[in-house]
Amino acid sequence: MTSVHTSARSEADRVNGLPAGPKEPGGPPERRIAWSMLSRALSVPLILGLVCFLPAVIAAQPGGGVRDTAYWLQLVLTCYAGARLATMILSTRRRLLQGVFWMFVYIAMGVAPFAQVVIEQTPTPMVGPRQDLVTAISMILVGCAAYDLGALLASRRPLRRRTPSVRGSGGGPARAHPVRLRILVVVAFVASAFYVLKLGGPGVFFSSRQEINETVAASGVVAEGSNVGSAFVKGFGQVPALLALLFYTRRLATSRRARRTPSTVLVWVALAALNLVVNNPISNARYWFLTVLMAFVFTAFPSSAAFYRTVLTTGVVGALVVFPYADRFRYEEGGQRPVQSASVFEPLVTKDYDQMVMFANTVSWVDTRGHTYGRQLTGSALFFVPRALWSGKPEDTGVRVGQWMGLRMTNLSAPLWTEFWVDFGPAGLVGGLALIGYAAARTDRRYALAVTRAGPGPASVLAIAAPLIAGYTFILLRGPLLQAVGKLAIAALCLALITTFREQREARRR
Repeated sequence: MTSVHTSARSEADRVNGLPAGPKEPGGPPERRIAWSMLSRALSVPLILGLVCFLPAVIAAQPGGGVRDTAYWLQLVLTCYAGARLATMILSTRRRLLQGVFWMFVYIAMGVAPFAQVVIEQTPTPMVGPRQDLVTAISMILVGCAAYDLGALLASRRPLRRRTPSVRGSGGGPARAHPVRLRILVVVAFVASAFYVLKLGGPGVFFSSRQEINETVAASGVVAEGSNVGSAFVKGFGQVPALLALLFYTRRLATSRRARRTPSTVLVWVALAALNLVVNNPISNARYWFLTVLMAFVFTAFPSSAAFYRTVLTTGVVGALVVFPYADRFRYEEGGQRPVQSASVFEPLVTKDYDQMVMFANTVSWVDTRGHTYGRQLTGSALFFVPRALWSGKPEDTGVRVGQWMGLRMTNLSAPLWTEFWVDFGPAGLVGGLALIGYAAARTDRRYALAVTRAGPGPASVLAIAAPLIAGYTFILLRGPLLQAVGKLAIAALCLALITTFREQREARRR
């Protein structure tokens, strides 16, 4: 019986492009059969709900929207994204990055803009002609198709497990070096302590985002016309603490020996307390706290397929109902915006989801000014260069478009589609989204390998990096890219410094 199971597993691995391994990715056969039956029962209501019911309810809302080309294209995009999200939820394999991508597209590019078209109200004014909105919706659709094409191409290439030829030599899976990980813990406490003291103590972090921003501005780390100093202080004050917590969380979640070691548990408790100060939802942007929450959840429950599907499913409800009201701590008590809503869909047209209309405004801006041919992406890649050294450093894409529109408040979104469009037009958008789809699909497959097989064990770098990137995907997709790359680069630097490809005797603590 064992040989039959092993043979079947090897054949399935070959078809999926995965190397054969000692453990069943989907769990015991009984569990896979039970989930197969459950998925069949859930598939019909889930697909009907995402693809048919919710769009139909929005279409029935009263409003002055006309049923023109933009309306029908937006409906197609909403149904397409809903179908792809349902596919991610019902998949037998966890597709972490792809699932988050389609959840964002379904809500921010599908449901919310569709409600805006129906009700004929947008969070940000559209300054160009209606045709620019048609162009924006069309290019979002094309970009999603390119993303799917990239993911399809990635699925056709088999994965190759990196295995060292001699124990202790290089070439194995990426792991966190135990000594360097301890150094990262020390760096996290030192950097976060500096961040807390620079802002006047822990009490500031439990007031409001407005007070945090004012304190940062008054701390002297912000140079006139440049936010590089404050970005580094905040980034190093938050990111190493989060990464250290994630590594210790994975160690406790996957290693019985670690759970029985008092020193490991005490370090985890101290890191959790530190993150409650610097990464709490009161003083941080909602998208950043969403990153922290998702990274922690998927690290603490790395092999739970049910948890993955629950997160994607409830994420849609949370984005519709909870997220628009989660900014109550952004302002002081007297400056909070009143929560008024006559319909459950009103927050989608009055608050945060301006991605589609900003793409339309970006199309109008490019028609007026022309493409920048790599200038905006170069500015994002060289985010760490202060404006004092680079006087012509590009501003955020959202800021530039907002200034062109004549708005006083220029803290506007610039979804990733617009970044490619501004620099290289349709060809750049298609190529960029295809590459992202390819990279996301490859990462998802390697992540599934890392958390469901014997793999690199509790110290796996990919098992930490993939959930962190998945959570941060919301920030990258929402944009602007120049604001988003800072913390991602700090995280990449920390991971690079602690990563080793050599076998460690204690790499697998069980």
